[in-house]
Amino acid sequence: MAGPDPRTPCLVGWAQETWRDGAPEPLDQWETVARAAGRGALLDAVDDLAVVYTQSWQYDDATARLGERLGLSPGRRHYSGIGGSTPQVLVNEAAERVLAGQSDVALICGAEALATRRRLKKAGEKPQWSHPDPNRPAFPFPDPFHPAEMAHQVWEAWLTFAMLDVARRGGRGVAPDEYRRVEGELLSAMSTVAEANPYAWFPRRRTVDELITPTADNRMVGYPYTKFMISVMDVDMAAALVLSSHERADALGIPGDRRVYLRGWGYAEDTPYLAERQALGASAAMRAAWAECGAAIDDVAHIDLYSCFAGSVNFALDVLGLAQDDPRAPFTVTGGLPFSGGAGSDYMTHSVAAMADTLVADPGSLGLVSGVGMHMQKHVFATYSTAPPLSAPVTPRPGVPRVAAARHIAEAYEGPATIAAYSVVHGRDGAPEWGVAICDLPDDRRCYARFDEGLTDAETEEWVGRAVAVRCVGDVNHLTSW
Repeated sequence: MAGPDPRTPCLVGWAQETWRDGAPEPLDQWETVARAAGRGALLDAVDDLAVVYTQSWQYDDATARLGERLGLSPGRRHYSGIGGSTPQVLVNEAAERVLAGQSDVALICGAEALATRRRLKKAGEKPQWSHPDPNRPAFPFPDPFHPAEMAHQVWEAWLTFAMLDVARRGGRGVAPDEYRRVEGELLSAMSTVAEANPYAWFPRRRTVDELITPTADNRMVGYPYTKFMISVMDVDMAAALVLSSHERADALGIPGDRRVYLRGWGYAEDTPYLAERQALGASAAMRAAWAECGAAIDDVAHIDLYSCFAGSVNFALDVLGLAQDDPRAPFTVTGGLPFSGGAGSDYMTHSVAAMADTLVADPGSLGLVSGVGMHMQKHVFATYSTAPPLSAPVTPRPGVPRVAAARHIAEAYEGPATIAAYSVVHGRDGAPEWGVAICDLPDDRRCYARFDEGLTDAETEEWVGRAVAVRCVGDVNHLTSW
């Protein structure tokens, strides 16, 4: 029987590390996990080096500095942009080059030392790390914010994901309190996985009531999400992956039971602006990415869904056709971003490394990972298995599929409207401060609108579908009746 296609891409090394008492700088973290993932002759064979953008420190040339540390001169070096889908996208790109014969061994790594930075800041200190970028580049947002989003302060992820999740709730007709409890059950189950994960930032189980009940330690951030329900960014964590062709793995002497094959992948993007999307309670791009992945969900045994917020998991469950009580729940192999840790844009490197461990322990089974970037905009799925495919994966169509804008945003509007999505923003003391809604307009446009009254009612009643009136003051729309 013929073996796998020689160019079939497979993971041949992976590693994770968590520092609990202060981390070294990201360059040191990258080196640590790269050497752990690239044991033996693997590291010397790397001809493609990719590093996930780190928020912790801006280097003058991150990939060159890491190459120097590792003694590498790869033919290709790439420092990524931002977004939760980034690590798997880097794996996808590396796999495409392996399939095309342009590369044999790729190293992908990422790290954050944001917890250490936070401790230093509290002490009135600044990190004295190496090779700073003298140009102090701006944060690399891939798309500019829409003027209407800026005017209505719709730029925090905990706000945008909350609004989309509330739109989903309204579309399903679930009572607000019931919906929050169901989300608490989803996340509580994930935390049990984190409890057993030696790399988890918070390795403890959270009960449903601990998660959804606002307290002094667990304030409401952006309704319906409390602090314990959202991704924890301030972590000291790093992870690395080594991907090679099947034939190079043979040449390097990698045992068959230490290879995890990339079986398929898919990527797509929604328009970056929430109010432009046709459906607010679902993602057309996420559905397209899953279709491109080419897998059947019934064949998948292990699942890790991107969980920066419960909404990203909910959207994925809808796309995959899974119920929350599916036997494969709780849909994580790490414990999820609120508990395992959401290391900036690097979570998926940890997700893939943990999935590789899971699949090695369950040979022949199929694992699925997902990623979500920016404001529920960028979507990636990938499947892995220790069993090689019968033929090399089919490279997806060139270019980035982006779902076109379906609604026009009215920056200034006065008149009748219907609430399509909303959230309430809370201050650091936990008190509600203001709310914002996305409204459907009679002419099929949408607008953003702020509200400063009825904040408590908005959290106990269903406002999606409610008829309202909007008045514009300056460049800000306001709800005036509901």
